Amino acid sequence: MASDAHMLSVPGPHGERVVRISSPGRVLWPDLGITKLDLARYLVAVGEAFVRANGDRPLALQRFPGGIEGEEFFSKNPPKGAPDFMRAVTVRYPSARTHPQLVIDEPAGAVWAAQMNTVVFHPWASRAENSDNPDQLRIDLDPQPGTGFAEAVPAALELRSVLAEAGLTAFIKTSGNRGLHVFAPIEPTHEFLDVRHAVIGAARELERRMPKAVTTAWWKEERGERVFVDFNQANRDRTMAGAYSPRALPHAPVSCPLAWEELETTDPASFTVLTIPERLRSVGDPWADMHARPGSISELLGWWERDLAAGLGELPFPPDYPKMPGEPPRVQPSRARKTED
Repeated sequence: MASDAHMLSVPGPHGERVVRISSPGRVLWPDLGITKLDLARYLVAVGEAFVRANGDRPLALQRFPGGIEGEEFFSKNPPKGAPDFMRAVTVRYPSARTHPQLVIDEPAGAVWAAQMNTVVFHPWASRAENSDNPDQLRIDLDPQPGTGFAEAVPAALELRSVLAEAGLTAFIKTSGNRGLHVFAPIEPTHEFLDVRHAVIGAARELERRMPKAVTTAWWKEERGERVFVDFNQANRDRTMAGAYSPRALPHAPVSCPLAWEELETTDPASFTVLTIPERLRSVGDPWADMHARPGSISELLGWWERDLAAGLGELPFPPDYPKMPGEPPRVQPSRARKTED
C-alpha cells in the first residue's frame, strides 16, 4: 500500500531539508478545514520570523493528535525518533528537578513539530545555553469576564509608558485570544525570581495609574471587570504561546506581533494561520530587531524594593510551586463565608 505522506521541502540556514508529513489530510481546525499539511506549510511560510522569536529557547509543544477538538498533551523532552537537527537542553524546574527540553534552531524543526501534531508552541523566556536567566521580561494582560481586547489596549499603552520610565523598550503581540502580551528585551543577568519581582514592580505601578481598569489580584473573585496583569507568567517554567504560534481555537488564530501604531485599530481575530504569511510579506516582522538593545531591570527592582518598604509584600505563586519565603496564604478567600461570619 502506498504511504499516505507528503514530503515537504523546508528552506533554512543549513540549506533545504525535506520533512515527511504523515497523514497530511488530517483536519486540525474542523471549522475551517485546515489540515496538518496546511499547518506545516504555514510554518514554512513564517519560518524565519518564527525561529527568530522562538528559537534557541527551551520549548514545550502542545500537541493535538486528533485535531483541536480532541485530546491534547504537552511534550517537553524530545520524543523518540526526533531528527538530528532537533536538540535538547537540560533545564531546572521550580521543584529543583532537571529535565531535557526541546529546542528549535531552524524552520524544519517547527515543521517537524507540526508533523508531531503540535499546534501551540510555548517558548521559555530564557535562552537554551543560559536557561536560568531570562532575556525577556513578559507581562500577560488577561481580560476578565466583562472585559475584552478593547479594554486590554489602553492598559498595554500605559504599560508601555511604565516600562519606558524604567528604561525598557516594550514590544506587543496579540495573545491569539482576547488578551495582549507585552515583552521587553532584558540583559540575561538575573534569575527568574528577580524578573518576577521586576514584573510585579511594573504591574503595581500600572495598577496605581489605572485602578479601575487593571488589577494584580491573584484570586479571580477579587478581580472584577478589570484586566488582570498576570505576574506569574514570569515564573520559571511558565510559558505563553510564542510569537507566530497558532492557537487551538476554532478560527485558527495566531499570536501576532504588532507595531505599537497598529494596536488601537487592529482586530486580533484577523490574524490567523491563513492570513499571517501575507501579512509578513507585506508588513514585515515588527519584532525583527527586538533584542538589538536589551535593557536592565534594575529600576523595576528598585520599585519592587520601594513597595516592600511600604508594606506591599510578595504575591501568591501558582499552587504547584514550592511555598516561597514571604508568600501570602494560597487558599482562596471566600466572600460567602465572610458574609456568613
